[in-house]
Amino acid sequence: MADRPVHEHIKDLSNSLVILSDKVLKNFSGAMAALFSSDLEGGDHIKLADGEIDASEVRLEEQCLVFLALQQPVARDLRTIITILKINTDLERIGDLAVHISERIPEIDRAFLRDFHFEKMGELAKEMVQKSIQAFVNKDRQLAEEVCEMDEELDAIHRAVFKKVSAEIRHAEADATQYIVAMSISRYIERIGDHATRIAREVLYLITGEIIRHSESSFEKLIQSLKD
Repeated sequence: MADRPVHEHIKDLSNSLVILSDKVLKNFSGAMAALFSSDLEGGDHIKLADGEIDASEVRLEEQCLVFLALQQPVARDLRTIITILKINTDLERIGDLAVHISERIPEIDRAFLRDFHFEKMGELAKEMVQKSIQAFVNKDRQLAEEVCEMDEELDAIHRAVFKKVSAEIRHAEADATQYIVAMSISRYIERIGDHATRIAREVLYLITGEIIRHSESSFEKLIQSLKD
């Protein structure tokens, strides 16, 4: 490893991160497609693919740690490796959330999904992940900031789902299980958006060297929305 220029090692690690993000996004898209088609076998494929994602995440982390030990990078190179490590973890967690979505497929009626905006939420969360990774690749501050702004739209949809569930579940004829599952799915998608936002903030750290403090949490916003 020591015989190669540092920038080549960093390029290889960055490429591995992009490949991992492609796997994660493909699995998330598959989970959403399986959800709307009630494809139980699709859910099994999501779990199998997640095993590969977990292995890739561990392998990339090990490569980063070896790089840190042997190269002892400083300044921007060090920030880049730290950023890759953090994004790597966020991508693995997005993969886990895709599995959680797939695990809910047997519990929910596809017709019931029409009462919510999960397709829109899924597309928005996917776009946020894509843009956050693109911001990393291009070191694009404006795009990273755009992802952070998009998170509010996703949070707003999630809050609307929460309000709807809270109102409807009180009716005697309501199927409580269906509403609880719907709330869980909404929460999983919203969490994917949170991880995309975390990635965007890590990109901002990489570009500026400044740690972006988290604003009011989505849970606090959710509670406040119920009071409004």
